[in-house]
Amino acid sequence: MPHIHTEPGQHDMTVSAYIVRQREDGKWLCLVHMHRKIDVLMQVGGHIELNQTPWQAMASELRDESGYDLSELSILQWSSPPPISQKIIHPQPLLTNTHRAGEDHYHSDTCYGFIANTEPQHSMADGESDDLRWLSLKELQVSAAQGDALQDVAEIYEYLLDSRLSMIEMPATDFSLAKPEKGGIVYKR
Repeated sequence: MPHIHTEPGQHDMTVSAYIVRQREDGKWLCLVHMHRKIDVLMQVGGHIELNQTPWQAMASELRDESGYDLSELSILQWSSPPPISQKIIHPQPLLTNTHRAGEDHYHSDTCYGFIANTEPQHSMADGESDDLRWLSLKELQVSAAQGDALQDVAEIYEYLLDSRLSMIEMPATDFSLAKPEKGGIVYKR
């Protein structure tokens, strides 16, 4: 999806999925795809549309760019979410960052960490890159050093793999894609 904010210095909100899978030999692999517009290996993700919550955008980008449904993934969380009435609880991000996305444009990116136990069960959306690759962290680091992958993608995957044992693994479907229907703030003026 194109940028929503197009004036110099503006930024868009985005989401990213850092997905790892453990091979039978115990080695962890990182999912990247060859981005169809910038010709570099990077994580799955995209823009949060004006009518989407971040979690809705993540579910949509996962399906479109990787073929994964939330039901096929576990999400890594720093802690269990608190019960809060009249709110839709979203998962905690692995991290959030802001980076340049063009000459005078920025993305503030909410990054989620996922674990997959299988290959995706669906096809990518039309017009999306079908060049998905499962790379070891070392392979990804070499690709980044050669300029074939984004350096920060390798660094974030390293952070995810290092932090994984300190986190809670939960079904990604434990978090609702709905928007609140009742309650909330009522503006008085």
